[in-house]
Amino acid sequence: MVETIIPVVGFVAPSGSGKTTLLRQVVAVLGGRGLRVGYLKHAHHRFDLDVPGKDSYEVREAGAHQTLLASKARWALQVQNPMQGEDPDLHRMLARFELDRLDLVLVEGFKHADYPKIEVHRPSTGEAPLYPGDPSIIAVATDVSLAVESPLVVLPLDDYETVADFILSRLENVRLRIAS
Repeated sequence: MVETIIPVVGFVAPSGSGKTTLLRQVVAVLGGRGLRVGYLKHAHHRFDLDVPGKDSYEVREAGAHQTLLASKARWALQVQNPMQGEDPDLHRMLARFELDRLDLVLVEGFKHADYPKIEVHRPSTGEAPLYPGDPSIIAVATDVSLAVESPLVVLPLDDYETVADFILSRLENVRLRIAS
């Protein structure tokens, strides 16, 4: 077993708050600055990377526990979750990355896991903020001023450079130990 230490920062919020939009822009900024960024998304529903009728789909449906799709451009490994109905573990999922080829990993979701997170908070959604009940939240990206005094860093939701700067300034403090 090898342990790797890599910066990991998450983005959490209710659906429809703008996490993916923010992440897409921040990844572009960080990539433009020369960083190799990994992305892990927690999906709350079933998803498929394969297409019904294709050979790999049919073989997986026939009972293959792991299916690797490979081409000249990319490859993807699909693994059947042996614990159906149970959410995946953040650390186990992070260990699946080729961490030696990354500078940091940005995570979307896994809001119940204990790791450094930025909350995307839009009061217009009507959802209560997560940060008062989650000590793992290190900043709030929002489109308004926070109504309550908070010791957290408040980031402008639409200023992707500032969000990227914040992440880079915190890299030493947001490292997770990943056993692979």
